[in-house]
Amino acid sequence: MYYSSGNYEAFARPKKPAGVDDKRAWLIGGGLASMAAAGFLLRDGRMSGDRITILEASSVDGGALDGTGTPAQGWFIRGGREMENHFECLWDLFRSVPSLEVEDASVLDEFYWLNKEDPNFSLMRATKHRGQDGGTDKKFTLGDAGAKDIMEMVLSIPEDFYDKRINEVVGKEFLRSNFWLYWRTMFAFEEWHSALEMKLYVQRFIHHIAGLPDFSALKFTKYNQYDSLVRPLKEWLVDQGVIFSNDSKVVDIQFEINGESKSARSITWIHAGEENTVELTDDDLVFFTNGSLVENSNWGSHETPAVLDPEIHEGGSWWLWRKVAAQDPSFGNPDKFCTHVEESQWESATVTVKDDRIRHLITDICRRDTNTGKVVTGGIVSVMDSNWLMSWTVNRQPHFPTQPDDETVVWVYGLFTDRPGNYVKKPMRDCTGEEITQEWLYHLGAPIDEIEELAKDGAITNPCMMPFVTAFFLPRNGTDRPKVVPEGVKNFAFIGQFAESTRDCIFTTEYSVRTAMEAVYQLLEVDRGVPEVFGSIYDVRQLIKSTAYLRDGKPLPIAGPFRKYMEKGEIGRLMAQFGLIEKDNEVPSPSGAVTPTGG
Repeated sequence: MYYSSGNYEAFARPKKPAGVDDKRAWLIGGGLASMAAAGFLLRDGRMSGDRITILEASSVDGGALDGTGTPAQGWFIRGGREMENHFECLWDLFRSVPSLEVEDASVLDEFYWLNKEDPNFSLMRATKHRGQDGGTDKKFTLGDAGAKDIMEMVLSIPEDFYDKRINEVVGKEFLRSNFWLYWRTMFAFEEWHSALEMKLYVQRFIHHIAGLPDFSALKFTKYNQYDSLVRPLKEWLVDQGVIFSNDSKVVDIQFEINGESKSARSITWIHAGEENTVELTDDDLVFFTNGSLVENSNWGSHETPAVLDPEIHEGGSWWLWRKVAAQDPSFGNPDKFCTHVEESQWESATVTVKDDRIRHLITDICRRDTNTGKVVTGGIVSVMDSNWLMSWTVNRQPHFPTQPDDETVVWVYGLFTDRPGNYVKKPMRDCTGEEITQEWLYHLGAPIDEIEELAKDGAITNPCMMPFVTAFFLPRNGTDRPKVVPEGVKNFAFIGQFAESTRDCIFTTEYSVRTAMEAVYQLLEVDRGVPEVFGSIYDVRQLIKSTAYLRDGKPLPIAGPFRKYMEKGEIGRLMAQFGLIEKDNEVPSPSGAVTPTGG
């Protein structure tokens, strides 16, 4: 396997790999990573669909990409997915997946047209004082010390941040900045999370720094992630014969390890109460989604709280990874991620709004009508003075294809679930859906004397507690996550958020698809390059632009002799274009390739 960039490799179709007709594929876990791996096995590996089996413990596929419900019980989404132009592997896959709604179009075509015609950006990124403008004014407020923290983070090598927390490598000024508000609410980072992951994120999305304050960096699907991504992908796979074996709980994977040579030799699963075992040869390829951010997710209701379940249960993904990891050190260290629940948990809630009075409150804050089919909030609205550090968002409506016109689906989440609320004097994790709605309405600025009635009768709220949702952000070193294909392995790969790839960052749809693509290309020896992570961190234009925005437009103090030297060259011209040094009237505006888009 090798990395590539540019049209030559992106448009090329690889030859059929040698011996593929004799191979079978077993994919453990039915999330996006496994479904993507099946897609690459079919399209680029030319494997017959009936030789690909996906074993999924639950009755529903898609993993963390969920979305379900009815008007009567309300709707259910554990989270949403923020996307961008440079999810190279994701778009490489979905260019081949037919749209379910647009004739003769791919999912990528549909997504591209939607976001061209209705570009995303927010008109209210943060609030305080019960629905008033948070006054962030698109500023980062980092100051010199905070900007220096980011510079040092980018310039340091990854090994410098092994097993370190964010608050160990940045100062108090950084943690008081708007940048940190934008960052932690957008990506769900906490101060105690991994400094290494923070570094990888800053590097990965350096080209989107300018779009962080108003979310013009982001793109969203038409519906929830299940209906927009999982359903069309599964239908395409099923049409080509891929076997989906749901309610099949894998309880063992056994390996044969001889020195440096490692091969998977059996898989055991339980289906309909019966144990099944398949003996494997080197022609049986195994793809394992190790770890899970949504395992032990627990739904409450409008009347009941969601329960925090920190246990590792037999037959779960964490439990199975432990069994696999015990067989060889190169298979990773799952306990680094699944034994610190208080540092990896947070709670979300799906609010199904039925009362126009609530819709009017939303409109007053986001400055857009809700049920138009177009962008509403444009991303999360973070409540700066919320004890729970609450954020909420309204995506394009309807959020579900069968959602009635008189309902609006809102997603709410809180990072600090153990703290009493501002209105409801209870920790979020102890609250019913109705009580979470009360707290949310309080921060929307609803009249105090109407909050309880509106929460009771004007909405249905389904809370969800997720103990491992940011487990991959916990401090780690370079070997806690196994490589996609560990050294010496013949027929086995790790895929998903807890497998180790190069330069990319987790908690994205792109990472799941990237690890799947890398796994398939390595095990089948597909002769086509995997698209490299977009190289914005190596683009001097992006670095200069990002520096200008991080400094809130303040020029750089540059010593006289060096300044004169710079002003005469291309670097000086770029710096002048972005206001880092005094701008000459003859200096052209920045290239459209590096300027922010949106409102």
